[in-house]
Amino acid sequence: MALAFISNSIAFSSSSSSRAEQVVQLNSTSFQPSDRCHLVSPAVLKLSPKRSRSVKALNAESRRSGSIVPSAAITCAPDVMEKPVEVEDFEQLAKDLENSSPLEIMDKALEKYGNEIAIAFSGAEDVALIEYAHLTGRPFRVFSLDTGRLNPETYKFFDAVEKHYNIRIEYMFPDSVEVQALVRTKGLFSFYEDGHQECCRVRKVRPLRRALKGLRAWITGQRKDQSPGTRSQVPVVQVDPVFEGLDGGSGSLVKWNPVANVAGNDIWNFLRTMDVPINSLHAQGYVSIGCEPCTRAVLPGQHEREGRWWWEDAKAKECGLHKGNIKEETVNGNESDTLHANGSVSDIFNSSDILNLTRPGMENLLKMEDRKDPWIVVLYAPWCQFCQAMEASYVEFAEKLGGSGVKVGKFRADGDEKAFAQQELQLGSFPTILFFPKHSSRPIKYSSEKRDVDSLTAFVSALR
Repeated sequence: MALAFISNSIAFSSSSSSRAEQVVQLNSTSFQPSDRCHLVSPAVLKLSPKRSRSVKALNAESRRSGSIVPSAAITCAPDVMEKPVEVEDFEQLAKDLENSSPLEIMDKALEKYGNEIAIAFSGAEDVALIEYAHLTGRPFRVFSLDTGRLNPETYKFFDAVEKHYNIRIEYMFPDSVEVQALVRTKGLFSFYEDGHQECCRVRKVRPLRRALKGLRAWITGQRKDQSPGTRSQVPVVQVDPVFEGLDGGSGSLVKWNPVANVAGNDIWNFLRTMDVPINSLHAQGYVSIGCEPCTRAVLPGQHEREGRWWWEDAKAKECGLHKGNIKEETVNGNESDTLHANGSVSDIFNSSDILNLTRPGMENLLKMEDRKDPWIVVLYAPWCQFCQAMEASYVEFAEKLGGSGVKVGKFRADGDEKAFAQQELQLGSFPTILFFPKHSSRPIKYSSEKRDVDSLTAFVSALR
């Protein structure tokens, strides 16, 4: 995700009342083009005094006098007398705003924090946030993370947005030394082998952390329907559970999610109505857009987040920018099987045409070299939104195969069965579909991401 700070009017303040002006020189380290990273060129910022806001975030620590935070939102903390301030109840505020429109929530956020809040812009449909901010008539800022691995279409989109709104996006870049070390040690595509978290940490999370240290609040485009596994409980405003703001310490940053309760199709209706610029990748089937190597178009029947880090399990569908959405429900890296076993997640693929296979049943199926009938089996986890997305088509597919001689089954492969499924059944991520031919013990893995009825039928017909 690329995040950018836009600045309609950005004021900076001096850390000492005895100096009317001072010049701060920000030094950059050396950069090698082969490392796919951008560095901010040395900049000279002229600082002018301004009155400090007396807004203190929940549980915030005292700011350090005289410090200057080198971020996209550089603000120098003036020497001020600490005065008792009322701690705001953001949980109550979220309840009060739960039924408010995105425009009302955006207006409230900009009114409350002024120049100390910024919109996080990823270069996708969250351009709606910028349109809402524009409609309030208030000054606003936008920032974006340029990871060095974005699609060319995203960079063109950034330019179009800047011109349309007459703004400047405040780009944050990864540290060139860290990128260089990662690339030289593990190569350009290590995330395909050992997961995306390390690369995202270097290229996205740390630059975001620097940017947020200069703010008291930020605005994101998170929606509850984007990722049912991690974002279904996102409130419209909250104390950020992961990152720190200008004052430092836990609770020093507030996170606003104005479109949390808006459905994706309603966002698109709004964008078309307002005739705002959009990323041309959307017309190519991309819904959720991030870095080029880790983003692809989705197919009919697939959830929008399935276009991100598709080689990993559904649990990993956050890059770290919204890590606080992931609840502590894991055991040895898996979803909490205690949580799912106690009935909080209903089983799926329930049909009289689909046989529910147990571990012994799968072991017997693997041992057979001369089966009476061919089998097709889905390895699934009921909590996986991608499995849930294909449920209807798989049930219809099973009904279609009724009486054809092909048996259709399902095997729950999470929890204690996951290691067995990975070792014996070629499980990579959920869902995995296997075809067991009539005269072969070796199952054949369905490699396509097309899970509609016609595609599954063509797969079986080609192998019978």
